[in-house]
Amino acid sequence: MRLILAIILPPLVFFTINRPFQGLMNALLWMTVIGWPVAAIWAVYALSQYRNDELRDELEYGRRGRRYDRYSRY
Repeated sequence: MRLILAIILPPLVFFTINRPFQGLMNALLWMTVIGWPVAAIWAVYALSQYRNDELRDELEYGRRGRRYDRYSRY
């Protein structure tokens, strides 16, 4: 759903992922006809980074009980 929103209304995606300043900058870029494709690409990229951060946080949360260092195998 957010991906479709990122293509159609790019600035709204930044507000849904808690990046309001970038949302305002994207809205300024989105208002121009030439800047709309750039704003859409920027929104899709930011959304992918947000998803990667969420996945990384989930993995880190699962590892908190175990201790890992450079030389451990498991």
